[in-house]
Amino acid sequence: MRGKKVTIIGAGNVGSTVAYILAMNGAAHEVVLRDNKTDRAKGMALDMSQAANAARTHTIVTAATEASDIAGSDVVVITAGSPRLPGMSRDDLLLVNAQVMKEVVADIVKYAPEAIIVPVTNPLDAMVYVALRESGWSRNRVVGMAGILDSARMSHFIYEKLGYGAGQIRASVMGGHGDDMVPLPRFSTVAGVPLTDLLTWDEIDEIVAKTKNGGAEIVKYLQTGSAYYAPAKATSIMVEAILKDTKQIHPCAVMLEGEYGYTGIVSGVPVMLGASGAEKVIEANLNEEQAGRFAKSVASVQELFDALHKHKFFGKK
Repeated sequence: MRGKKVTIIGAGNVGSTVAYILAMNGAAHEVVLRDNKTDRAKGMALDMSQAANAARTHTIVTAATEASDIAGSDVVVITAGSPRLPGMSRDDLLLVNAQVMKEVVADIVKYAPEAIIVPVTNPLDAMVYVALRESGWSRNRVVGMAGILDSARMSHFIYEKLGYGAGQIRASVMGGHGDDMVPLPRFSTVAGVPLTDLLTWDEIDEIVAKTKNGGAEIVKYLQTGSAYYAPAKATSIMVEAILKDTKQIHPCAVMLEGEYGYTGIVSGVPVMLGASGAEKVIEANLNEEQAGRFAKSVASVQELFDALHKHKFFGKK
């Protein structure tokens, strides 16, 4: 049986850390790093392959020297693009990263036509849309990483507030990956105990505000880049669920086709991940306030879609 192959396009901090995590846990037989700085990717690949031997896993990490090296990939993770810098909103990144996504997806369609695509590049929801438009693939095969990261950030801030429950906190976040994300305290628990039984609503509102600002806070501290350890771990969780066909439920960015009352919009919702990608969208029962916040988040993502069409992005070669 052929071993599983994962290609990571963009060997910056996030992409290289995803590759390292996959090499350390042996989830894939082969990990390929593709970057416009080929020698840097080669050096990283060699280093990671040696680390995999130290960890006694069977993963081989290589660097792609040409686009055809991604052939046979089961999953292609896309982290390539301009990073989010201090003072820069995710929206500022839209057109430059959409062009990167378009070029990358063309290579995937040509050389890895059976792959599942996992976009990580920001603005995330718009990048999933671009990848879907450019590939023409069904929605289950293009699954964006955002919700696992946002949920992890919320879990951290819950632990920070409570002072206990580490490893037992299950936070839930829906909506777009941006300022209008929708943290869901009603679906968040600590060892099965609802968060609303453990904290006041003022404390929960504080956690929600911190979650929304989680990425920007890290950007402020780093000054020359953005978060990468948590985004990389969140991405590797998705990749493993797909490679191992776990059927686990994770919040991911997918195209909605009638779920939650929306069609033709990408948003973060709970999905069942398996070998075919996002195999099922789970519809949570939102109350009126949550539905209102979700609608606001959807509207923000729609503005990004509208901006792409306004600039006639999909007509450009």
